[in-house]
Amino acid sequence: MTAEDYNDCVRQYADGLYRFMLRSTRRVEDARDLVQSAFEKLWEHRKEVNASKSKSYLFTIAYHKMIDEGRKNRRMEFRDPLPEHIETERTPRPRLRELLEEALQRLNERQRSLVMLKDYEGYSYQEIGEITGLNESQVKVTLHRARIQLKQYLGSVENVL
Repeated sequence: MTAEDYNDCVRQYADGLYRFMLRSTRRVEDARDLVQSAFEKLWEHRKEVNASKSKSYLFTIAYHKMIDEGRKNRRMEFRDPLPEHIETERTPRPRLRELLEEALQRLNERQRSLVMLKDYEGYSYQEIGEITGLNESQVKVTLHRARIQLKQYLGSVENVL
């Protein structure tokens, strides 16, 4: 991968990776740090990474770093409670979007990540498996269970609207 390929990766994938990390962590600063560390790692290993595989590489690095940080943070004891939700947009959001956000937050970390990789980012089951370290069957089962939980929370479309 050349420096030009790297710059193309930053232009093409930074926003999508940031959205994925923000939805996964629900914290702006953590999402920024994870995206930055993924791009740092890509730069360090640019000679070994094929430019066509850079998107998958970035999402894989960021996902695993997020999991590691989550494990580390669970071991820490916080004296002050963390805020439940940090508003990331200044414009009012429609009620449907709020309901979807609430439903996603009810999922565990793995389920939420898989739903976002599949439904928001459009990855295939195989690509998600490569990113998360799960096999394709585990990805399908976890996604199925997550979607059942989402459906139960949201109910029918008539109830949401």
